[in-house]
Amino acid sequence: MTAGAFPAGYQTPRWGPRSSGAVPVIRGHGPGVSSRMMQPHSPDTAMRALRLLCLALAAIAVIAIAGARTLKAEDAPAAPAAGAHAFAFQGIDARPLPLAQFAGGPMLVVNTASFCGFTRQYEALQALYARYRARGFTVVGVPSNDFGGQEPGTAEEIQSFCSGVYGVEFPLADKQVVRGPDAHPFYRWASETLGPSNAPRWNFHKYLVGPDGALIAAFPTRVAPDAPEIVQAIEALLPPQSGS
Repeated sequence: MTAGAFPAGYQTPRWGPRSSGAVPVIRGHGPGVSSRMMQPHSPDTAMRALRLLCLALAAIAVIAIAGARTLKAEDAPAAPAAGAHAFAFQGIDARPLPLAQFAGGPMLVVNTASFCGFTRQYEALQALYARYRARGFTVVGVPSNDFGGQEPGTAEEIQSFCSGVYGVEFPLADKQVVRGPDAHPFYRWASETLGPSNAPRWNFHKYLVGPDGALIAAFPTRVAPDAPEIVQAIEALLPPQSGS
């Protein structure tokens, strides 16, 4: 190729007027220039690119909406829970014992045992139940063999002992685990609500539940059922006596 000559097939640029500042328009191409690079994209390629862009934008929108909903759910106040009334035991008579049936009145939930040095608290629990039951108060006894293996009997034996020796009339649950990861859900909830320091450490630990199912207080084993702090706490939750 001689100096100044153009390759075969190459056309000289067509210049517009100098005053317009136009750039050269290449009408042809020379060796080494791909025809694909010079040709415009086909309609199908453009449509595929547009679809991919739309899908990407839609995915970003979905993620943004989901994040906004998560923030709203976290910021919103928790719905009122049923508290203790959400739980149920199996009764010692094998019938369901839902705590919701005692809603509207205070409730003392006590893990019990028949062969414990504190078993005599059954007597005070029954007296408390008899004193306030007409005003909506109840006691729920929950036999447990967790502490010292002091409740080894069957359901029939436990029920016979409680009613025969102490005249127990308040509801009794079937034997339950009341501590640790295998505890009944009520006891796991109570421990989480009031903290491990207020969880049962021995037989005859007492949880006081309010009329609305809220967990009010916990009383350890050595606080007798008729102790002033328990009686006063119960009376504060009772409706006024008729005629008073």
